[in-house]
Amino acid sequence: MTNTQKLLIVAIIILGILVAITLPPSMEFYFEKKNQLDTTEIIGLKDITPESKSDEIIKEITTNDNSQHEQSNTNLGRIYQNLENSVVQITSTVIETRSNIIINGNPLEQQSSRLGSGFVYDSEGHIITNNHVVSGVSTVDVALSNGDIFNAKVIGTDEFNDIAVLQITDDYSNEPINPILFADSSQVNVGDQVIAIGNPFGLSNTMTTGIVSQIGRLLPNKDLGFSIPNIIQTDAAINPGNSGGPLLDNSGNLIGMNTAIESKVGEFAGIGFAVPSNTIKKVVPALIEKGEYDHPWLGISGITLSPKLAEKLNLPQNFRGALINGVVKDGPADKAGIKDALYTADREIASADIVISIDNTPVKRIDDIIAYVSENKSVGDNISLQVYRDGNVIDIDIELGKRATNSG
Repeated sequence: MTNTQKLLIVAIIILGILVAITLPPSMEFYFEKKNQLDTTEIIGLKDITPESKSDEIIKEITTNDNSQHEQSNTNLGRIYQNLENSVVQITSTVIETRSNIIINGNPLEQQSSRLGSGFVYDSEGHIITNNHVVSGVSTVDVALSNGDIFNAKVIGTDEFNDIAVLQITDDYSNEPINPILFADSSQVNVGDQVIAIGNPFGLSNTMTTGIVSQIGRLLPNKDLGFSIPNIIQTDAAINPGNSGGPLLDNSGNLIGMNTAIESKVGEFAGIGFAVPSNTIKKVVPALIEKGEYDHPWLGISGITLSPKLAEKLNLPQNFRGALINGVVKDGPADKAGIKDALYTADREIASADIVISIDNTPVKRIDDIIAYVSENKSVGDNISLQVYRDGNVIDIDIELGKRATNSG
């Protein structure tokens, strides 16, 4: 190898070393710079990182929720102000007998006050409340939201629907009382927002809110032996003192009258019941005119046919209807030919009439018969029942009678 070749080899080695030393930093800088540029471009296009995006979405949702909450509060406040002169507190004085305290051989009698709620029905001074708020008395005190108190007399009661009408007897011409507007309770749906206004525990003009939990409930009255149909169930807080107060839709119109609660402790437990506005609209004019309401009456008692009972009676699967387990002697149903149930020695039903339709409207529960007659019929009207009896379907026409009251 010549000296020239040796020098050339050394030069190549030195050049290689120089390239090895200088190239990696240059490449590393290039890629880091490129990545940094790409990241910058992404931020510029998307505006935010995934974390920032989530924060922005949460912020937007929170802003919308706050806006809706403010609108809801504003609407509730407006409804309350509009109805401030429409809801009243009712106080009645009753005589209670305490049989455990004897004075001169007689049980102690003492006066006590009973509080409830009510609402203005019309400009003629009529107030609507529950019958149980005023039962046993003929006059009550009606307090307006401004504290003014007026005398009122009980002019009509319907114990079966738990409705009573009062008439203010004092001069109220200078008072700003406003009748409540009625809504169609048949249009109420589960989940609808509702408002209750009343006087729970004597706390006047208290507003609570909730939803419609269910519709079409039956509210039984064991003392009377009848049930109120089409009851609205709600979770809006209702307590003693709310009875007779309005249950309203989110426009402030009446859909029902708060009447009862389901509770083991006597206070609200999330289940309240209201008499529907359509029932009130039907009953109240009669109470104002003649002091009572004539209920159409079939003269039967029954139960909803359960799958277990249907199986025992050898009925087809999913057979539906209202089984008649009681017929009042000489009542409308008895006269038309409806038969009472037959029982075994063990008091199990052996056979019975099962109503499957009323006026061509299918009957799946005993509730359907009660609601249909209550909503659509009057005393003296005729109805046509389709009855399943011993494997055959027969038609029976019945003229409705008048339900007897405890007073007569």
